[in-house]
Amino acid sequence: MRQRLRASLEGLGRWQGRGVAAFSGALAALALPPFDLWPLLFPALALVCALVATAPDAKAAAWRAWFAGAGWFGVATHWIVQPFFVDATTHGWMAPFAIVLMAGGLALFWAAAGGAAALLCPPHGSRAIVFAGLVTLVEAARGRVLSGLPWAQPGHGLIGTEALALSSLGGPLSLTLLTVLIAALSGALVLTRYPLLSVVPLIVGVSVAMVPWTGPLPAPLAPTIRVVQINAPQHLKWEPDMIPVFFDRGLSLTAEGSQPDLVIWPETSLPTILRSSEEARARIALAADGAEVLIGGQRYAGVEPRNVLVHLDADGAVVQVYDKHHLVPFGEYMPLRGLADDLGLAGLAQQLSGGYRPGEGPAVMDLGPFGRAFPMICYEAIFPHYIERVDRPDWLVQVTNDAWFGSFAMPYQHLALAQLRAAEQGLPLIRAANTGISAVIDAHGQIIEALPMDVDGVIDAQLPAALPPTLYARFGHLPVILLAVFVTGAGIAWPRFRKAH
Repeated sequence: MRQRLRASLEGLGRWQGRGVAAFSGALAALALPPFDLWPLLFPALALVCALVATAPDAKAAAWRAWFAGAGWFGVATHWIVQPFFVDATTHGWMAPFAIVLMAGGLALFWAAAGGAAALLCPPHGSRAIVFAGLVTLVEAARGRVLSGLPWAQPGHGLIGTEALALSSLGGPLSLTLLTVLIAALSGALVLTRYPLLSVVPLIVGVSVAMVPWTGPLPAPLAPTIRVVQINAPQHLKWEPDMIPVFFDRGLSLTAEGSQPDLVIWPETSLPTILRSSEEARARIALAADGAEVLIGGQRYAGVEPRNVLVHLDADGAVVQVYDKHHLVPFGEYMPLRGLADDLGLAGLAQQLSGGYRPGEGPAVMDLGPFGRAFPMICYEAIFPHYIERVDRPDWLVQVTNDAWFGSFAMPYQHLALAQLRAAEQGLPLIRAANTGISAVIDAHGQIIEALPMDVDGVIDAQLPAALPPTLYARFGHLPVILLAVFVTGAGIAWPRFRKAH
């Protein structure tokens, strides 16, 4: 049986192997939201690992890994086309190029891992182990290279399971290493004398995803926070006659019912530039009726446009401002800005002339009786390492406008990454999203309360309590990176060890 299985994999033609790899990668990506078919993750990636392990040479292994990555990222990031259809007449023609470049470009990281695994290890089950270690390392690099995009890692398929709690040990890379290592062990066992043993790692993976790993949380803290979801569709959000409509809706939601202690509005909710917002801030203070407010807006720092989160006191005065420091390329600014300006190109989401400029970096907002909050504006919440640059806060806050990306996949994946940030740090996270999904997330990464997509409304909730600093909060990714290096080295050494004995 083992010979037949191995012969079947090795006997695949060039395009057969690539096609199976692409299908397997796409199938594995169904573990991500909104599909959440996480049991497919391990067997689909196990097949990818087996295909890389049986590739005849490094070139074939790299191509198989690239096609697997293209399938994975093609399904995982298909939402990238959505912003181009907000103004389809102007930008719609770009959509096919966006998805091809996104999926194909990100797949190059997997191709590098596949090719390197084949160079370091002959066709053998242990090459699958080497591939698992290298995939973890290239995923770490993907979060930093060219401004970084740590979106849709293999381990993100486990966010909706009990395994989310394990991110407190090593962050998102710990989930990725766990996922690909289980898949690699299964793929490697297919090639042994006892291929039926390949189901054992799969059973272990499913068990890890289903067994509860968390304990009880402390009682929530006293402050009551109101999260406002305005629900301004992107194609209407900045229409001159609709701006006051959406602002009035936010005021009504802020004023309804009994007043909370703190109100949070989504990204870019302030209808005017900050320096000319006195009237708007006075109306916000009147609606908040004594509550302080965090609101997303825009300002000029000198002549530089900024995307900001503003803290207003009970009178509507500006207490402090956080400038978004990690901007979305091609959205909030154009790379090679001078050339882009000469060509008349602008980021899809930029509202101020010339595109936004980045702020100074990660910061903590001291909110007095509400503790110290770590602010993240939209895209910044996908980066796990920024919080390492500041003193540990009491909670996390994300304001975002996901309306650019429709209502199907991206908002759910973005929410899942917010859950991951909370779980890996052991800190609660409050999320205010324009069209959804606004949520209150506890320190285990579990959603306490949420508003669905495409509705306006509020969440009133007490601030969940924080946990002590997690292992990941203390040591970051270094332990997992070292473990991935060890796994890679062990996979390389194993065939040599067996040959010597």
